[in-house]
Amino acid sequence: MKTLLQGNYAVAEAVRLARVQLVAAYPITPQTPIYEKLSDMENEGILPGVMMRTESEHSAMAACIAASLTGVRTFTATASQGLALMHEMLHFASGNRVPIVMCNVNRVVAVPWAFGSDQSDSLSQRDTGWLQFYCEDAQEALDTVIQAYRIAEQALLPVMVAIDGFFTSHFIEPIEIPDQASVDAFLPAFSIPTRFNEADPAYIANVVNPEQYMGYRQKSFEDMENTRPLIKEANEEYQRIIGRGYEVVESVNTDDADIVLVTSGAMTSTARVTIQSLREKGVKAGLLKMKLLRPFPTREVQEILKNTRKIAVLDRNISLGKGGIWCQELKAALYPLENRPIITGYIAGICGADVSPDMIENMVVKALERERSDDLPIWVRRDQ
Repeated sequence: MKTLLQGNYAVAEAVRLARVQLVAAYPITPQTPIYEKLSDMENEGILPGVMMRTESEHSAMAACIAASLTGVRTFTATASQGLALMHEMLHFASGNRVPIVMCNVNRVVAVPWAFGSDQSDSLSQRDTGWLQFYCEDAQEALDTVIQAYRIAEQALLPVMVAIDGFFTSHFIEPIEIPDQASVDAFLPAFSIPTRFNEADPAYIANVVNPEQYMGYRQKSFEDMENTRPLIKEANEEYQRIIGRGYEVVESVNTDDADIVLVTSGAMTSTARVTIQSLREKGVKAGLLKMKLLRPFPTREVQEILKNTRKIAVLDRNISLGKGGIWCQELKAALYPLENRPIITGYIAGICGADVSPDMIENMVVKALERERSDDLPIWVRRDQ
C-alpha cells in the first residue's frame, strides 16, 4: 500500500525504520521538514532514538561523530550553507571512520541568496571521504537512506544521500513504506569495532608522522574502493527482501543509441519522457542515470558507453573555472577508451530553473550535430 508523502518526510520515515538512536541537526531550508517530522516522531514516541537540537551544522556533525564512536547509530540532514559550515567535520567523520548517514537537500550556495535546487553544495564535498548517492525521487530517497546504513556500517565510512531541493524534498509522491520487520531483516543492529570503551580506554585521532598519515590516506582510499561490492550486495539484498533496487548507473535504450544523455537527480524523470519522445521521432537517443558519485562507477560507465559515439551531459551544478562536475567525471572516466566519444556539457536547472522536455530535446539534438568535444559548457537558460 502506498502513502502520499513529500520527499523530506520519506527520508524521515527511513530514519525511523533504520532505528537511528541519535538525530543531531540544525534547520535550514529546504531540509527543515525532515527535522520537523523527526521531532514529531520523537514527541509521539515512535522515533527509537532522540533528537539533539544543536546550535549549528558544525556542532551537529561533531555530535554525530562523537555519538557514533560510542556505538550509536546516527543521522543528520542539511543543505547549502549548512553543508559548507560542516566541511571541517566531514573530514573528521571520514578520518575517524564513523558510519554516519546524512541527507543533503541540494540547494544553491550563496551569494546571491536563493533557495532553488543545485547540486554544487554536495558535489563540492566530493573529496571529503564520504560515499555520495544522488536520488531521482522520494521513493528512491527512502530506500537509499536505509541501504546507506548497511553500506556505511560494513565499510566504516560515512554516506551522504542527496536529493533535489523542492523537486524531491517538497513534492508529494506515492511512496511505499516497508514494514519494520523487513527493514530489520535487511539492517542488523549497529556494532562498531572501534567504539570508545571505558574498560579499554584509547585515543583514536592521534598525531602521526608523514609516513603514517600517508598510510591512513591509502587505507581510506582502498576501503572506499572496496565499498563497490558492498553497495552491490546491499542493493541485491534490499531488492530480495523489500522488492525494490537501484543500480549505481542505470542505462535506458543505450545499446543502439546514436547519442546518450547523462543525468542525475530529479531531472532524470523529465529526461526519461524526453528520450522516449525522441525515439518516437526517429532519434536514437539513450539515457544514463548517475546515482553514485563516490566511489565513481568508472567500470560501469565505460562498459555502457564504450561504443557510444556522442554524449550530452546535463549538469545542475557548476565548478567555476571548469564546468559541470558530472561532465568532468564522465570525461575522466572515458579518457582511457580507445574510441573516445564526443562529449557536450550543458549547465541547466541551477537554482531550480525550469528544465522542460523541449529544452532537453533541443540539447540532445544540438549535441548530436557536434563533431568535437569542448572544454567549455553550454549554458541553457529560458531568458536567453
